[in-house]
Amino acid sequence: MQGVTIEIDVDSGFCFGVVNAIEKAEQELKQSNHLYCLGDIVHNSDEVERLSKAGLDVIEHKDLPTLHHTKLLFRAHGEPPEVYQQAKANGVEIIDATCPVVLALQKRIYKAYQQHPEAQIVIYGKKGHAEVNGLVGQTQGRAIVVENEADLADVDFAKPIVLFSQTTKSIDGFNALVEKIKEKIFDQTQFTYFDTICRQVANRMGNIRKFAREHQLIFFVSGKKSSNGKVLFEECKKQNEKTYFVSSPDEIKSDMYQGEISIGICGATSTPKWQMEAVKEKIKEIINKI
Repeated sequence: MQGVTIEIDVDSGFCFGVVNAIEKAEQELKQSNHLYCLGDIVHNSDEVERLSKAGLDVIEHKDLPTLHHTKLLFRAHGEPPEVYQQAKANGVEIIDATCPVVLALQKRIYKAYQQHPEAQIVIYGKKGHAEVNGLVGQTQGRAIVVENEADLADVDFAKPIVLFSQTTKSIDGFNALVEKIKEKIFDQTQFTYFDTICRQVANRMGNIRKFAREHQLIFFVSGKKSSNGKVLFEECKKQNEKTYFVSSPDEIKSDMYQGEISIGICGATSTPKWQMEAVKEKIKEIINKI
């Protein structure tokens, strides 16, 4: 281990929205030892398991009709209006941990949908993502979700377009989409767009590029379900080919280490600090055996 430095990226780890949701869950669990959560509270299986042991019971949307007169946590991703209505109709007390940034975006989309009934509401985001489902719900399911240029085939370029973005998408991707729409719209078509990407998440892109370049070997820690994790990992890989994606310390193998003296550990907005610390300990263990 002598001469080897292992650094955990101080900018990696939970974003505010996730921290807030987990704190709300933990506060309730201290009082009652049990709480339902609609979907995984964070896209990280180890953190979900930790909270499950404390009494957090994850259910799916299909289970909601069977839930009555209990407490239910809405995670940071947010939910569409009909989910609120179903919960309230069943006498379910909602503990709303929707991220304030997501909540503000939901309200903006709802307002745009109400004020511009003639326009197409377009959302740059991942189809089926929990946050996107909540955003589309503000338009009674009529918003058009666009992940890439091919999806623009669903947009009528002769009709007004109002574009928003899922909060965790890349700024570069959003700007590229804006330019593509500008190329395709008719001269008289009204096109309004809003960069609604969370800067706490977006700024991590630049930080993680720098961090990846500063080390010889990178371990990127993230749950496999994390969209944000996939994007940030790919960016790390572009900057440093010696980057490994791991979801737990058990995935770290001794042959991944080839004598590098500068090792960096970073992660997604859904990666807990304790998990990155565990990865650090595993790396130290491997190096000490060499």
